[in-house]
Amino acid sequence: MPLDSRIWGKGAGLGKDAHGGDHAHPLVCHLLDTAAVAEVVWDELLTEHQRNIVAAALHVTNEQARAIAAFWAGLHDIGKIRVPFQLHENGPRRGDSGKTPRAHELSVEPGYAFGDQAARDGQSHEAAAHWWLAGAFQEIGYPSSRRRPQSQLSHAVAQLLGGHGGRFHPVVHEKDARCPLARHPGLGAGSWEEQRRVHFDEVRRVVGATSVPQGRMTPEAAVVLTGVVTLSDWLASVEEGIRARLREEGWAGTPEDLDAYWQVARAAAPGLLRQTDLLGTGFAQPPAPAPGMESGLLASMARQLPDLVAEQGPGMVVVTAAPSEERTEAILRAAAVLGHAVNARGLFYALPTGSAADTHMAQVNDFAERALTGPWRSLLLHSSSRLKPAEAAAGWAHAQMTDEINAEPGEEWVASANSWLNSHHRALLAALGTGTVDELLQAVLPVKFNVMRLFALSSKVVVVDEAHARGAWGHQFMLRFLEWAAALRIPVVLAATAADRSVDAMLAAYRRGAGGGSEPVEQPRRLPAWSFVDAGSGKAHLPQQPAGSCRDSTLSITVVDGTPYAEIRAALAPMVAAGEGRAAVYRPTPAEAVRTFRRLSEDLPGAQVILIHEQMRNKDRWRRLAACRRAFAAEGGGCGPSVLVTTPMLEHSRGLPADLVVSGPAPLANLLARAPQSGRDRSRLVVLRADAASVLDDPALVRRTAILLGTGRAIALPGDLAELLDEVYADEFADRLGGTAARELGQLDNRRVVRERRASGTARWLAVPGPRELDGDLALLSRDHPGLEPELLSAVLGEELAHVVCLYPGTDEKGTSPRYLEYGVPGQKLDQPGKKKRPKPGQLVPHLIPVPKRVAETVEGDANETWRNMAALKNVIRLNMTEEGGEWVHFSSEYRFCMTEDGLITDQLP
Repeated sequence: MPLDSRIWGKGAGLGKDAHGGDHAHPLVCHLLDTAAVAEVVWDELLTEHQRNIVAAALHVTNEQARAIAAFWAGLHDIGKIRVPFQLHENGPRRGDSGKTPRAHELSVEPGYAFGDQAARDGQSHEAAAHWWLAGAFQEIGYPSSRRRPQSQLSHAVAQLLGGHGGRFHPVVHEKDARCPLARHPGLGAGSWEEQRRVHFDEVRRVVGATSVPQGRMTPEAAVVLTGVVTLSDWLASVEEGIRARLREEGWAGTPEDLDAYWQVARAAAPGLLRQTDLLGTGFAQPPAPAPGMESGLLASMARQLPDLVAEQGPGMVVVTAAPSEERTEAILRAAAVLGHAVNARGLFYALPTGSAADTHMAQVNDFAERALTGPWRSLLLHSSSRLKPAEAAAGWAHAQMTDEINAEPGEEWVASANSWLNSHHRALLAALGTGTVDELLQAVLPVKFNVMRLFALSSKVVVVDEAHARGAWGHQFMLRFLEWAAALRIPVVLAATAADRSVDAMLAAYRRGAGGGSEPVEQPRRLPAWSFVDAGSGKAHLPQQPAGSCRDSTLSITVVDGTPYAEIRAALAPMVAAGEGRAAVYRPTPAEAVRTFRRLSEDLPGAQVILIHEQMRNKDRWRRLAACRRAFAAEGGGCGPSVLVTTPMLEHSRGLPADLVVSGPAPLANLLARAPQSGRDRSRLVVLRADAASVLDDPALVRRTAILLGTGRAIALPGDLAELLDEVYADEFADRLGGTAARELGQLDNRRVVRERRASGTARWLAVPGPRELDGDLALLSRDHPGLEPELLSAVLGEELAHVVCLYPGTDEKGTSPRYLEYGVPGQKLDQPGKKKRPKPGQLVPHLIPVPKRVAETVEGDANETWRNMAALKNVIRLNMTEEGGEWVHFSSEYRFCMTEDGLITDQLP
């Protein structure tokens, strides 16, 4: 039976033909497009190690593995040869009435006959590919098994290709693989089955994948091949490219036609990949240590790490030191050594919070200028960093031109970010990323396209700064990620403030993933320190440590008992009187930060007071952070005393050196993260005992810290850091107390232990299996857990955020009443093109305000239903503001929203 070119594969966005009907791209053309792109991905994007992983697993040569990977990529959509897909009401239509599907003529031919059950079959085309291909691969000689299909190659490849939509499907057992029609009549018999076989055979013939692999699908090979197939499908599906390759009406799809089209697809494929800005990035040879660099952490690593990596191969470097410019430079230098050694294609720098990522991005970009070769794109990756690719870029550029916003250093990425890369599932592919650790952790959560995250990272160096700052949930997921990282031989650099049991566990996890022994290994407790685990054997190496710790500075901690605002003023008074100095005041909530800012602005007329909190418009937060950096610059960019009022959002941020920090109660690790970073011999931290702690802080650790600090103490940093952290976490801490205090702390400790054990247990249950536990079943990477509700993921990854945009009433020249993004600014009219009045997403970017999703969802009647089918606006809620008592407010069913020049304040209604 000849191939039927009427079977379509792509139809949306391809324009109209001469008769007014929708253009359709034959399925076989899309399959060949994808195979051609896979060849280029294999040749130009994969590292040598990634290619070797696949060839070794399949027991074939690299050239054979290349052809096989292209063949498999070309089969990914063969499940579209099924009744419901071809005749779907949203498919391409004929030009007669605009209502008849182009493939309708198939249904009236005897060979394509089908019953009612076939038309109603709800199986997806991805699952259909899995079910049908399991038997097809078995027929051409791929290893198979009736007893354990998931352990054999025929099923593993089918399952992998069925997962190109982001999730793998459950195992198809032998009885179903022999006759998939019995369970899923939508596959269709007769000509439907014949066309699947013809398409299969023709793709194999054209691509030239004649060899039959006899190996098995290892977890590492599954990650690489999933990435090749999925990325190739994404690129081959770009509508602009498809329109350029459309065949003329009546194209028959004969073998000669297919051979000719294969040359067209191959010629187009390199251009598709070049447009992504993924190609050509590498690491330069790291420079030799600078003359005079004889001691300290940076010198120790610069002298020894290159030789270790040259002898042992890539692995994980663990650095324990107090946060400083030297530590950041040391971990970036380690990343450069590892990246050059493995010819990595880029770097991802992960931090605990989005605000920390914002402030680190400039330094990471500066590093890339020195360390990376070839072209590279830099993206900022966290939940509040972007809305939608091209729209966000255009919106930020427009905001810069019209509002004269000075971008924070590092924010320039927005105007130049590539639109194809900057999307939720593709962004980690960018050569350079600075973002939150959640972007890594989602690689080991059963979320859509989690394996694509592993693939994106498998060719990079991964840096995790403040690796221990995630709590029990994040710790368990980090351990699982490190197992996968070692199995994939991803070079990793971890940085932590001090060595403890959690750091030891991370060392052990990487060793486990690399196949190392189970004997414990301990990170040196003295600061600063570093160690190395090679990914080849899992062996731990403790090189000669820095000759001596860096010079200690003294941090004077004072605990005060008065009312919070009075104590804040008292702490700032000497600095203001002296007419110089820099201070940071941490408040537990945005509302408290606003109140403190307003009072200090009135009471300290000689000081520059700057407010930054999370519930500000993007452009206001960016502008104020840039102003704060200028005021806090080490060389004295500010004039007179400067005071930053903020929330815990900035506790892991860099580049804001202060002489004095004032904070409410918090766990010791958090207080030390907020502590002054001025680098002077003596700096001050004032703790407000009477202030409220953040709701995110553990009460037991807050209480332990308060007891440990007493009325205050002077500590040497970093010399005393490890000992202090060990002391505050010590099991016998409560034994030193007596009576009521011991009982109260014991109760808090018990609750903390229960929470942490519950969190750790749930995290272990929720995380995907490790690479050595997968047992051949890729569906375990996508399994649906009973009880896996959005609330649980929010607890794991942190509270989910939505964005609100405040809109103000006005009247235009036509006498209508549109809404404006700025009150009284005609140029900021909300652009609402089309009948559905949906704004351009990029227009909103500078005006978005992140708020907890649970708060935003209480807003009703906000016309947001007209935005719901736009992915970019899915989590954007509009607040139609009204003026009340001189304030702009909006009421939801549970909250009062008040927008001022100082940001959005949300108060729960009584």
